[in-house]
Amino acid sequence: MKDEIKQRLQKTETWMRGLYMLLFIFVYGLVEFLIILVMIFQFFSIVLSGNTNAQLLKFGQDLAAYVYQIITFLTFNSEQLPFPFSTWPSEKSEHAENNQKRDNGV
Repeated sequence: MKDEIKQRLQKTETWMRGLYMLLFIFVYGLVEFLIILVMIFQFFSIVLSGNTNAQLLKFGQDLAAYVYQIITFLTFNSEQLPFPFSTWPSEKSEHAENNQKRDNGV
């Protein structure tokens, strides 16, 4: 039993994932702050012009997809490292992939 634990503790992949997780916990905090800024700017856009800002809508969608990518990595639901170690997530591709899995019964 102790040998198994010792072997698992010596796996560099586990420790590297732990370091990446710490990095992405920090990145998640930054993205959370950006989302709050987008919400505030969108609110003032509605108040001042009566319309939402199209660029901020797209940016908000992209941030939401990125948060999803980070959370799936942090919760061990994905082994793929989030951006910048992979491509920037696309909102449409995430939904299409999830819908395809649902339709296939996965």
